[in-house]
Amino acid sequence: MSLDDEAESRAYYDDFSDGYERERGRGYHQLIDDLEMDIVEPLCRGRRVLEVGCGTGLILERLAAAADDAWGVDLSPGMLRAARARGLQTVLGSATALPFADESFDLVCSFKVLAHVPAIRDALEDIARVTRPGGQMVLEFYNPWSLRYAAKRVAGPQPISDGRTEADVYTRWDSPREIAELLPHGVTLEDFRGVRVVTPAAFVHKLPLVSRAFEVAERAAVDSPLKYFGGFLIALLRRQGGV
Repeated sequence: MSLDDEAESRAYYDDFSDGYERERGRGYHQLIDDLEMDIVEPLCRGRRVLEVGCGTGLILERLAAAADDAWGVDLSPGMLRAARARGLQTVLGSATALPFADESFDLVCSFKVLAHVPAIRDALEDIARVTRPGGQMVLEFYNPWSLRYAAKRVAGPQPISDGRTEADVYTRWDSPREIAELLPHGVTLEDFRGVRVVTPAAFVHKLPLVSRAFEVAERAAVDSPLKYFGGFLIALLRRQGGV
């Protein structure tokens, strides 16, 4: 990621930080967080974990409760202020130049971040670098084979703060096939999980008569044959080596 790209992303997320949690903790956003945690929590128990792009710490706080040691890194000082207020271990840094030594973590995870990194290969290389041989990576991508992608194309960029929309940040969409081709040498793709598979638009989770049905369907789809169509596509990766 170039310095200009980093500066633009930092400004975007700093502006976003004050209102980032406004819709979190309920409905659609809570369901997405819960589905992501269902995937990563069993893998982080008793291990040293890093979340790349930890934001305000909503996921990191839950990781820290299960892991032996949990750290977060984020590009945005505004986001990190909220994470540090939660008492979490965080550092300021970029996904393409992580401020940690080689082979520092048993598990590295990232949610809703890599889709906004232009230099995606650099980020994946650095994530692999800080992962111990035999360690795992749980990395989320935005999937063009999804209802979410179709909905974004129809609705267009949505506002995220005063004077800013989603169009103000770089966004990439990588299919399951493309993700496999992006992986650095020494990293093995073990499986995928799909989050937000059947939800056509977030607002359906506000409708009392159908929200529960969509929740049940989403939970069932995560590790079903439909997982390849998740709007949030989670790659389960392993760094080769180790005992």
